[in-house]
Amino acid sequence: MAQNQTAIDLSSVRRPVSTANGLPNAHYTDPDVFKSESRAVLHASWAGLAVGADVPENGDAKPLEFLGIPLLLLRDKDGDVRVFQNICRHRGMILVDTPRRIEGAIRCPYHSWCYSTKGTLVSTPHVGGPGHNTHDAIVKEDLGLIEVRSHIWRDLVFINLDGTADGFEVVNADLIARWHEHTAPIYHGGADSTFALDVACNWKLAVENYAESYHLPWIHPGLNSYSRLEDHYHIEQPISSSGTGAFSGQGTLVYRQLTGDDGAIFPDFAGLSDKWDEGAEYICLYPNVLLAAQREHAYAILLEPTATNHTIEHVHIYYASPDTDAALRATNTAQWKDIFKEDIGVVEGMQKGRAAIGFDGGRFSPVMDSPTHCFHDWVAAKMGAIAGT
Repeated sequence: MAQNQTAIDLSSVRRPVSTANGLPNAHYTDPDVFKSESRAVLHASWAGLAVGADVPENGDAKPLEFLGIPLLLLRDKDGDVRVFQNICRHRGMILVDTPRRIEGAIRCPYHSWCYSTKGTLVSTPHVGGPGHNTHDAIVKEDLGLIEVRSHIWRDLVFINLDGTADGFEVVNADLIARWHEHTAPIYHGGADSTFALDVACNWKLAVENYAESYHLPWIHPGLNSYSRLEDHYHIEQPISSSGTGAFSGQGTLVYRQLTGDDGAIFPDFAGLSDKWDEGAEYICLYPNVLLAAQREHAYAILLEPTATNHTIEHVHIYYASPDTDAALRATNTAQWKDIFKEDIGVVEGMQKGRAAIGFDGGRFSPVMDSPTHCFHDWVAAKMGAIAGT
């Protein structure tokens, strides 16, 4: 039987890290809690959906789903990236079922109602009867595509499904300020710089794992051989009373720049201070985006929650120049894919562990787990907001 969300006591999650418990099992296994959490955490925040590079040319359209909602990522005729609900306003038919270039208008395959790339309803054939393409009851200005509030930062397309969040740049002002040096243009590496990992775990477990460096010696021994556990520091920005902030992660003081067999390297991003010569930061931007800032390339992992126990990780790698060495890009992609695959057994193992009756959410190391506790506390605060507690 599904557990009633209002009956779940999250007060122990909100305690200081030294005495707190993690989120209880239901937040990883219960379909009803998944639905409640989706509304409170993913709908009400700026969630990562896609990247601008998914629609590189004007008119490019890509159908997506997020939490079962059919969406359309579209670059309009003026080059602006927009997100719409991917349904016709007539009978709710899916408009675009495969990625393609929109030539002219978006035509519904059911009754041929047509929309511009800016979402305006432009044509309603025979709506008033054969040969009559207008009707007084059908006001085109009121029946455009339903646009989803969106914002682009570092080529990442964020959406606020319920439309209630403060502006993206307000909510995420602290991270934007922290990475103020990383304002140079970034360029997606292309088809050889993106991949997806199918993981049998709740999306939160991927966030929790990424936030901390505690697991490096045992899960990433190759990485830990030069960027050791003791070379890392915590990054924490808890939720504030005004609702801003809310991210956490880790940084390293020892970042090794990738060098090819022929000595090739990627060009650095412009405008960086000496801090980034041998430093890097890896941050979870709540709710579902995992980011890396480094001297010569960056990446983003967009977590797509598809069920209580299933997540797709969409990985995109970026560079300081649109023209980088193809062989080095391929090596870099393979290297990161191997590292990220090392985490799969861990997060899937924790998901299986959530079937243990009586597990209380676990305890945190007060010294090593505070970035992960920061995320748990944020989720609990979001759930408390809808429960009125």
